[in-house]
Amino acid sequence: MDDHSPVRRGDAGRRRRSDAERSIAAILDAALNCVPSEGDFNMSAIARTAGVSRVTLYSHFPTREALIDAALQRAFAQTHQALTELPLDQGPPQEVLAQLLSSSWQVLEQHRNLYLVASANLPPDRLRAYAELVLDRIERLLARGRADGVFRDDLPLDWLVATVYTLMHLGAEQVGSGRTKADVAGELVSTTILSLLTATASGVPGGANGAGGQGG
Repeated sequence: MDDHSPVRRGDAGRRRRSDAERSIAAILDAALNCVPSEGDFNMSAIARTAGVSRVTLYSHFPTREALIDAALQRAFAQTHQALTELPLDQGPPQEVLAQLLSSSWQVLEQHRNLYLVASANLPPDRLRAYAELVLDRIERLLARGRADGVFRDDLPLDWLVATVYTLMHLGAEQVGSGRTKADVAGELVSTTILSLLTATASGVPGGANGAGGQGG
């Protein structure tokens, strides 16, 4: 069997694909972990951290925006994975929401600098598209809470979901600017969201019907 046989060519092709996949994974891991607080997304630094050449990096991600886009996709995938472990259909909605917000905040805080860079380099609809996996789970939980009478229903559901998303990222911006510490911001975000969702139009706590979440 010579070196040009189909089997040897196939083995070489698989090795190249495997090498490429390892390089891509290393680059994305580096991109998630080495974005400094000032938001300088340095391609050379990422290549060094990943242990690849700049040529290899640019062969997989031709532009800075392409790498930011791919890194953000991975970050949201991690958030989604963390949230899939939460039983959205079990337990009191307020408690489940508190757990969901805590898990989401931990991942958001871990990749806060990347989100800030992405916000400055990618269009808002692109950012929102990646967030949809997470937002769908939030919407599902809010819908259950509304059906149970513990979350307000005087405002559109999609507006409430968008508000949760905005407050989470506002908290990340406050931390990024140095105005608020991360643990304090997480508590503020969670408290604000839960207060918003369990208030009525008149501001009386206790669910949409103003009766402590009980129907009737």
